[in-house]
Amino acid sequence: MNVEIIAVDKLRESYIREGCRLYEKRLRPLMPVSVHEVRPSTARDGVDKEGVGILRQVRDDDIVWALDARGRSLSSTDLARKISETGRSGRRRLALTIGGVHGLSQAVIKRANFVWSLSELTILHEMARLIVFEQLYRAVKINRGEPYHM
Repeated sequence: MNVEIIAVDKLRESYIREGCRLYEKRLRPLMPVSVHEVRPSTARDGVDKEGVGILRQVRDDDIVWALDARGRSLSSTDLARKISETGRSGRRRLALTIGGVHGLSQAVIKRANFVWSLSELTILHEMARLIVFEQLYRAVKINRGEPYHM
């Protein structure tokens, strides 16, 4: 299964870019992963415009997960199990969607097969991407029965 992270905006903070690169490098041999960045909008209806940009990257047969604070939180082992189940679904691609400063549009959340909350805390959208990479890596290691600790 391929994983596509579809995120609003580019990573501006160098330490977050470095962290994402590190986990992407670790993850690639274990799980094909790529990132598509959607241009942020400063318009009043910006979240809706960003949603259109995100949904343009989503294929009809994708399994879509939306990251939203109102979603369901998972332990790392629950995430590993859910990723394993998703991989066995027969679908070729899992699209993880991360909104911008104002979150995700309702259209993206409505399209999602699963709404995932990283925390009840408000998390900078750039940090959310780093956490997603780290948790994907952790989940793959759990599913492979390999130790994960750093």
